[in-house]
Amino acid sequence: MKKLRASSASRHTARGFSLVELLVVLAVLAIILYVAFPNIVQVKSDSELNLAKARAEALNLGAAAYYQALGTTAAATAWSGKTSEQRYQLVKAYLAFPQATLSNFMPSADYTVTFDATEPHRKKATLLGPNSATIAY
Repeated sequence: MKKLRASSASRHTARGFSLVELLVVLAVLAIILYVAFPNIVQVKSDSELNLAKARAEALNLGAAAYYQALGTTAAATAWSGKTSEQRYQLVKAYLAFPQATLSNFMPSADYTVTFDATEPHRKKATLLGPNSATIAY
């Protein structure tokens, strides 16, 4: 005599997840995202700020190297009367990983750097963040 197969009811429960189980999993994931999302946004914001500070410091070092390479008088003559973008083009050769433009060098459009017009090799560039707030670094 042939063995009887398991009932059809038990076969259906073994195939997959029930709707309730899927809803519980989705609810747990939603709670995790609700708790984690603000932290992710804060980490991204903090990392952009830290990158902006590091890039501003790299620009200061590049300006100091530019003045050292050309000499104070020649560098001051080339430096005067230029915009920050034009000054970035002068300093770009002294940066490790320069971008094509100063705005591309900064992590986002929220951060801008303005070089000192007279003594960039002695004074730090001004770093402005969101809402044009000056950032100390």
